[in-house]
Amino acid sequence: MPQNLNQFSLEGKTALVTGANTGLGQGICVAYAGAGANVIGVARRNCQETADQIKAVGGNFTEIIADLSDINVISKIVEDASKAYGRVDILVNNAGIIKRCNATEVTMADWDSVIDLNEKMVFFLSQAFAQNWINDNKGGKIINIASMLSYQGGIRVPSYTASKSAVMGLTRALANEWAKYNINVNAIAPGYMATNNTQNLRSDEQRSEEILSRIPAGRWGTPEDITGAAIFLASDAAAYVHGFTLAVDGGWLAR
Repeated sequence: MPQNLNQFSLEGKTALVTGANTGLGQGICVAYAGAGANVIGVARRNCQETADQIKAVGGNFTEIIADLSDINVISKIVEDASKAYGRVDILVNNAGIIKRCNATEVTMADWDSVIDLNEKMVFFLSQAFAQNWINDNKGGKIINIASMLSYQGGIRVPSYTASKSAVMGLTRALANEWAKYNINVNAIAPGYMATNNTQNLRSDEQRSEEILSRIPAGRWGTPEDITGAAIFLASDAAAYVHGFTLAVDGGWLAR
């Protein structure tokens, strides 16, 4: 590998990715394995498809089955991750849910379920790994998955918008505190991606056309579209990048 590309290698690193069984999380897992990292995937369900894709590129993968809506699983995740490969160097907070509903009809239970996973778990899982990194003085990388709705209000998704706006704010706040410990906290804001979360939008011909008409790139994004940004922010190439949310959106925000 040319010398100037070595800084993008994740060789010898271990990355933990939540929501690893499908979509963006799966794409990031496979990309990290291809860049040389050991990968730990956390999800509520089996990650066999992710494991098979990583095996195909010659990588190492371990799954941790955990319900990330429950804050009490954090200690077990940290413990199991340590047993798998030793030290975790990279944390990707990708897992999230979206519930579409008119704001006048949102229930407290639905609100809490979105906030608990998309915001509360992001903070406390980050806290758990940061505590370890501060104690061993070796630093680490945290990459949060934000959204176009970190910038905008959206339609019929008030809890999701609140949670993703919080993700951008937390990314800045944690970077302010932890940069001095050589911990990089950044985020990726995917545009409109062809994933499970957008299936209903893509199935609605009118909404899909409205969305595509505003994307300069003229297409829905794919999990592969964010892998370069994910590798960059996890690598030594991003050593001086702190508190930034990188939009990978096909030009949506530029329109």
